Amino acid sequence: MCQLLGMNCNVPTDVMFSFTGFAERGGRTDHHADGWGIAFFEGAGLRHFVDHQPACESPVAELIRRYPVKSRNVIAHIRKATQGEVSLENCHPFVRELWGRYWVFAHNGDLKDFHPRLHGSFKPVGTTDSERAFCWLMQELSKSHAGVPSAEELTLTLRELTPQISRHGTFNFMLSNGQALWAHASTSLHYVLRKHPFAHAALSDEDLSIDFSQHTSPDDRVAVVVTAPLTTNEAWTAFAPGELKVFVDGQLA
Repeated sequence: MCQLLGMNCNVPTDVMFSFTGFAERGGRTDHHADGWGIAFFEGAGLRHFVDHQPACESPVAELIRRYPVKSRNVIAHIRKATQGEVSLENCHPFVRELWGRYWVFAHNGDLKDFHPRLHGSFKPVGTTDSERAFCWLMQELSKSHAGVPSAEELTLTLRELTPQISRHGTFNFMLSNGQALWAHASTSLHYVLRKHPFAHAALSDEDLSIDFSQHTSPDDRVAVVVTAPLTTNEAWTAFAPGELKVFVDGQLA
């Protein structure tokens, strides 16, 4: 199945180190070669890149490796297709607007017989179960709240909605509106919280290491969430099956 990467920070931070290792799983160190994508929130704006080529070969992925975009919330995805052909419109993450904000979603898993009734503004462009799930979540969130609720309120609503999708199969997902990062695990998700004193980290998929203390301030906080740990020498924590977590300002909320 696919792989997910998310980052949530209290200050704009670049994701180049983590993305370098993550992109190698898109056809080189793993078999997820059916496309990839990444989205960076910047204030009210969003930079969104997708490509149906393998991430390890994509010129667009090479651009991301070399262009240090700084963001407080990032979601990336590398695809192993289970439903929907290999095409640009089926690449994650997907983007929609709700309450005057961008929302970004990526999914790892396979949902069987999930064909919810969709109406209004939220219709899929592609043919994946993932985009259908995102559209349904957006539809139900819009029905549950009149405007942008707090992260706490949204978490409560997502905890009610998520089981209605996850009963159809594996539903590992990440969702962000630029204010927080929500992550749900059906099977496999891991996170690490980086804060002062920052240490040295080495990637597991690439011969690359970094001393974070040389690139951060004592007040920085960074949360990284991924399908499988990216580094060999950090203490990654596994999600429990069925667990939904929300990260705000680089820490668990």
